[in-house]
Amino acid sequence: MYSHQRINQQLMGNIQKSKVIDFGHLQGDIRGGVISFLVAVPLCLGIALASGAPLFSGIIAGIIGAIVIGIFSRSALSISGPEAGLIVVVLGAIESLGSFPAVLLAICLAGVFQIGFGYAKAGIISNFFPSSVIKGMLAGIGIILIIKQIPHLVGYDADAAEEIVLLPNKGIDIIDQFRLAFGQFNVAAIFIAILSLSLLVLWEQPWVKKHRLLKNIPAALVVVVLGVFINELLKVAYPQWALGGNHLVQLPVADSPAAFMQLLTMPDFTQITNPQVYAAALSIALVASLEALLSIEAIDDLDPLKRRTPTNQELKAQGIGNILSGLLGGLPVTSIIVRSSVSINAGARTKVAALLHGTLLLVCVVAIPGVLNMIPWASLASILLITGYKLAPVSTFRQLYRLGKVRFLPFVTTVAAILLTDLLTGIAIGMAVGLFFILRENYRKGHQTDTIKTENGRPLIRIRLGEHVSFLNKAGIVSLLRDAPDNSTIEIDGTQSTYIDRDVLDAIRNFRSTAQSRNIQLIFRRPTASELAVTAQRLNSVRYRNRMQEV
Repeated sequence: MYSHQRINQQLMGNIQKSKVIDFGHLQGDIRGGVISFLVAVPLCLGIALASGAPLFSGIIAGIIGAIVIGIFSRSALSISGPEAGLIVVVLGAIESLGSFPAVLLAICLAGVFQIGFGYAKAGIISNFFPSSVIKGMLAGIGIILIIKQIPHLVGYDADAAEEIVLLPNKGIDIIDQFRLAFGQFNVAAIFIAILSLSLLVLWEQPWVKKHRLLKNIPAALVVVVLGVFINELLKVAYPQWALGGNHLVQLPVADSPAAFMQLLTMPDFTQITNPQVYAAALSIALVASLEALLSIEAIDDLDPLKRRTPTNQELKAQGIGNILSGLLGGLPVTSIIVRSSVSINAGARTKVAALLHGTLLLVCVVAIPGVLNMIPWASLASILLITGYKLAPVSTFRQLYRLGKVRFLPFVTTVAAILLTDLLTGIAIGMAVGLFFILRENYRKGHQTDTIKTENGRPLIRIRLGEHVSFLNKAGIVSLLRDAPDNSTIEIDGTQSTYIDRDVLDAIRNFRSTAQSRNIQLIFRRPTASELAVTAQRLNSVRYRNRMQEV
């Protein structure tokens, strides 16, 4: 028989599932799918380039991530594809396995591992990340998005990868990029960027949002079309100023079906017995799964309709996506905050946006790659810069600062660590700081102490134990008992405790044997027999009752 709680959960799940596709939001979903598609094209190529893989593998991963995972996932707003956090993992796999086809086999096996994680209910891991760390992750990514777009805004486009590392350990870093960028100004790129940013800010004004015609036109689409128009006009009027080469999107162009097939790479199944393939697969599966779970958590927080994604189902969907991506020659895929947030900001509310995103990517890559190659990077960088600011608004820093250091320090530490290391390392550092405050609060709230002077002059020390008294509270309680003055009364109130650790109970029992020699009267107030029975039943633990009765 189902409990009321389970019935309510099922009803909520059905409601959420029904909202994953809702054609009442079709207009916003179309805007979100189109804009996220435009942003995704150069980023897919950039990640493939940075990973040392064939450029077209990034496009394949983008198509598979959006369409296949979009079909199997129950997330309404997540868009999956190749992600910068997996660049290092892919680079390491290529180096250890010696060939990209062998890495493709590892990606297929990683998908199998992810499906196994889903059936093992590993999706619960995301519930253990504090909201301050999730917000720090979003803000860190937002700040890096802003920083990474500045060189593109002034016309320096040597690095088009969607990197999220401020100070990488090797190669060119962001400081060098700024130095090079501001030494290579491009007038056309700066003009397009200024015009694009002005339009994006203008479109946020209330009168535009209320305008009958303008409110239905995506600002990002206007920016892209205008950027293409200005650059094509410059080619005619002032060809020496026009943008070309890596200042524009550079998509591989296939002029025949045979040429298109040559862009695909197949897995090397002869490596199936190679132990290093399985090691690489496990690495890809772990990193991709953790990033997917964290991204889903963050995207659900951004969801205006506040829906929650079943995380175990998401792991299975990600696994299916990685199996197909590996089979067709694509990079590993995971849920991506940047593209998802671009889609949300453009008005997307259901997974129709993700499906449209992938469909447009597939159709345009096959049919009109030349048109996409006319888009200036300066236009796309403007869109990403505004998206970055929306992920890291000043109001978020101000709000968490007002909530106190318990919330603010894990948040700001996560932001700083992501900027100075990488995404996963930054989250781990933020989690460590958050865990410190959790342990500290647990230590502080394990007990409260009052000292009262009685009429006969004998001090009364009253120790009220908290609801959950763990071994972390043992040191504080032992210190209180040890420092209690002779000829006093100590009253330990455990009536409100649902759990007292065995170590704490042993410490109280041991103190009882020495208290008499110091003329200390020890009173330990326990729950009554009926209260013990009720609590033990609620905790489904007879051992709780036995431990409390021992003291």
